[in-house]
Amino acid sequence: MEQVNIDTETIQLDQFLKWAGVLASGGEVKQLLAEGRIQRNGAVETARRRRLQPGDIISIEGLGEWQVVRKAD
Repeated sequence: MEQVNIDTETIQLDQFLKWAGVLASGGEVKQLLAEGRIQRNGAVETARRRRLQPGDIISIEGLGEWQVVRKAD
């Protein structure tokens, strides 16, 4: 599992996946959500603008797993 640092308290799922370099566009996020391939903390996610918080774990079937980490000030 890769840890991805964010500079804010929360981040939207689609922004996080683009920030982490996992996906290139919101369209890709939307398609994977529609296919049920994205999970947040072990549950299938359906909202691309879901607010993620430090500690959340995002997994995408066939691509990998990432944990949201708050960058230390």
